[in-house]
Amino acid sequence: MTDANIRIPAEARDRLAEVAAAEGLSLRAYLARLADSLLTPAERAERAERTRRMLQAWNGYDPSPEEEAQLDAELDRRLTEAAR
Repeated sequence: MTDANIRIPAEARDRLAEVAAAEGLSLRAYLARLADSLLTPAERAERAERTRRMLQAWNGYDPSPEEEAQLDAELDRRLTEAAR
């Protein structure tokens, strides 16, 4: 495996190194594990679509974009209310 150099602020590097050390990992191993645990935007979209199809097949629920927007707005309203 070839290495890559990534320029980040020293404070960020030091923080990541501290987190890695607390988990018993080198910074290199920690960043590799972190990268493996993240999804790319395309992977997230694929997972969301697969989940949408599974839910639709399971219970027939298939909201329109307008219904999704209304539900999102209602959730935002409730979260704001709960945070007060």
